[in-house]
This record gives sequence, structure tokens and C-alpha cells, in this order.
Amino acid sequence: MKTLVASLVFLLTATALPAWADEELTLDQLLDRFGWSFATAEIRAEKVRDGLYVLFGVGGNIAVSIGDDGVLIVDDQFPQLMPKIEATIHELGGKRVDYVINTHWHFDHAEGNLSLGPAGATIVSQANSRQMMQQSNLVNLVIAKYRQQPYPADALPTIAYEDRMQLHFNGEQIDLIHPGPAHTTGDTAVIFRGRNAVHMGDVFNNTGYPFIDAGNGGEIDGMIAFCRSVLAELPRDAVVIPGHGEVADVARLEAYVAMLQTVRDRIAAQVAKGATLEQVTASNPTRGFEESFGDPSSSLGFLDRTYTSLKTKK
Repeated sequence: MKTLVASLVFLLTATALPAWADEELTLDQLLDRFGWSFATAEIRAEKVRDGLYVLFGVGGNIAVSIGDDGVLIVDDQFPQLMPKIEATIHELGGKRVDYVINTHWHFDHAEGNLSLGPAGATIVSQANSRQMMQQSNLVNLVIAKYRQQPYPADALPTIAYEDRMQLHFNGEQIDLIHPGPAHTTGDTAVIFRGRNAVHMGDVFNNTGYPFIDAGNGGEIDGMIAFCRSVLAELPRDAVVIPGHGEVADVARLEAYVAMLQTVRDRIAAQVAKGATLEQVTASNPTRGFEESFGDPSSSLGFLDRTYTSLKTKK
């Protein structure tokens, strides 16, 4: 069984576009085309610090804070998985989910709002993400397209912020920061000050090269600036939770930023000379990063969206 993460990696790494690449697929069609199964999906929990855990399942990684004040989670995957997610939280000692922070509005990170909002959880996001959740948005995954539908009122964030906000929950300060557009137009990094950890959402993808939603406000320059802003706030021994992939550290995030900057500079130089996407791809701008981030052929979605974001700004 392929998880959503594995399937999205396939989507963004295929070297040839399928016949249905330009179709607008529904979630059910995505499930069918790529063998995703909520029924057989498993939720795996990993302890980060006392009272702070990461749940891995189908979709974006979920951070879970459990303590005297209750349960706060960062991202919530899908409503179809909520019984399994809640069962895992109960096993860890938590009860109902009190707060949900959406790192951004993409379906594989925020669709669980459809379950948790009506159940009474307070949902928090950056203001742009809340706006995106109120409308229909086409997500161009390069080799497939998915139209995310508007959320009903009871699944929307009831608390939204612009640049920064601060929560005090389970004995620690939790800072939410939005340095600017990055993976999307409304990303949030969630810093757990007492646990010395941060959840980066999809601004940091630890499965290889990232996806930049250039059609919905994402941009490569913003990705780099966002990561650098977060790094400036982290101690060297901080734990870094990515949107996808295994838990990492500051050194890994720094290496990721260095890769982004190098590839960005290589592509920008060619864009300035009028190069086409095909010419940019043929030049292999991810060369030298194979060992850490994967085969160059796995960078197709990253190169396409990086090129698009730079062309848009030109």
C-alpha cells in the first residue's frame, strides 16, 4: 500500500507526464489512481520530547502536544483517518483535540478540519490560509491537478494571524510565525519554545526536493527566506519537524536551504537568458545534490515550479 507521501513523491518525480496530467482529479480519483488507502493506513507515533510527539500517516506530519491544558496538534491529515489519529493520541495519554494549528491550507495537511472543527476544536492558521480555505483552489502538482473545494464554516480557522502570534499551552510558549509566502501564500512555522522544536509544514520537505505551489502564491525566494527566518530563531540543538519525512535537526535544515539557494541561482541565471523549462531541466540544476536529496530525475516537479515562480517574478 502506498501512503499519500509516497504517492505525492511519485507525482512529483515521474519523468513522463501521463495522459491524465491535465485533468482536474477529485480526491477519490487520486485515491484510485495512486493506490492510496485510508482503510489500511497506519498511524505511527514518535516521541520528540516529553509531551511532544509526531504522528506519521497518510498526509502531512502531525505534531501533538499533550499536557495539563489538553491536546494541541499541528496539521490534521484527513477526516477519514481521524478515528485512527484520535486513538493514537489516546494511547499517548491525551483526550479530545482542543486546538489545531494548520501550517497551510493544502488538503493533505488541513482536510482533518472537516472532522475536528465540528467536534469543537479551535482551529488556528495564518490569515492567507484561512482565505484560501474559503474558496476553490486548483493545485498543480505538475503531473496531476487537484481542485481543493472550499471548507464549510465550521471547518475554518476561527483564529487567524498576519505575521506572528503567541500561545501559552501545556507549560510552554508556542510561537507561530509567517515570514512571507513560501510553499504557499499562507505558511506557518510553529515553534515549541519549551520543547526546543519546530514544525515547518511543507516549507521543509525531508523526503527529497520540495513542491512549491507557484500557482497559489508559493515562490522559491520565499522558501529560502522563510527557512532562514526560522533558523535565526532556533538553537543549534533544536528538533526540526518537516511537513513530510522523518524528524530532522538544524544541520539538515541548513543543508536543505543551501540546496534551495544553489538550485535557485542556477535556474535564475538561465531564466535571465531566456531559457525554456526544457533547457533548464536538461542542464540538471540539482547536480551535486544526488546523495542528499535524490536522483536528479526526481526533481521534475521542483524544477517546474521553481522555474514558474522565477518567471512570474521576472
